[in-house]
Amino acid sequence: MTLMAEQQMEHIGETKGCADHDHDVIHELSKRLDALWRCDQYIANAKGHSKLQKFWEGIKAQEEDNISRLKEILAEHINKGCF
Repeated sequence: MTLMAEQQMEHIGETKGCADHDHDVIHELSKRLDALWRCDQYIANAKGHSKLQKFWEGIKAQEEDNISRLKEILAEHINKGCF
């Protein structure tokens, strides 16, 4: 990394709005919400390919479960005053 790049990144991460584990939950929830948002389009794109549609429907169900679990964990941490 060049000296300029090192200087530009020198202070990143010094200030935290929450604990790393809470940030991880929020970040992962965001990623999974984005993935879920795309699932219906993937299912529609697979029209005429039932095996592929079933695959995407399974992924969608898994993401819905993961999102629900992450929301529960996030709510617990908020209720504990972790933020």
